[in-house]
This record gives sequence, C-alpha cells and structure tokens, in this order.
Amino acid sequence: MPRTPHEHYLKLRERYPEVVAAVEALGAAAKTSGPLDEKTVHLIQLAAAAAIMSHGATHSHAIRALEAGATPEEVRHAVMVLTGTVGFPTAAAAMSWVDDVIEKRY
Repeated sequence: MPRTPHEHYLKLRERYPEVVAAVEALGAAAKTSGPLDEKTVHLIQLAAAAAIMSHGATHSHAIRALEAGATPEEVRHAVMVLTGTVGFPTAAAAMSWVDDVIEKRY
C-alpha cells in the first residue's frame, strides 16, 4: 500500500509545486546515479536525518527503509553507529524517533 506523505509536505507541494518537483527530481536522480540499492540508500538518508536531528525526516526514512526491506535491527543500527560521530544525545534522540516508527509497525 502506498504511503501517504505527511500533511506538511502536501501543503508545501501545493504552495510550491515547482520547487518540490525539482527537489523530488534531484532526489530520484541521486538515488539512481550509483550502485546502491534502495534499502541502503534509505539507511544512509536515515542516518543523515538523524545526524541533523530532523525528527520528520528520521521518521520518514525509517519508514522507507523498512518498506525497502530493512529489518528493525538494521534501522536501529543505522542510528546507533552515529554515536561516535554525532554524540550519544543526538543518537539517543534519533533512536526514540525510530522506535516510534518501529513500535507502530511491529
């Protein structure tokens, strides 16, 4: 079943259709420009979202990674490996957001 985008994203897409279309096209081009599979791409994007403490993007990429075949353990590991780079408080906050997603799905 296709995932419904967050309400805020839908509003942005309605207000700024050209900008959002360009961002979506850039994302699609980046994803298909190399050898990484979809699951790996979403795990990387999840780690990046967690590192910048983007709650919404962390949720979104956790969901997408799971939908692409990642296990809950892989999703959690993608966040935990950030601890040495971004610090424990950032990784712990991101882990709570990931757990929100996993607990709703499993």
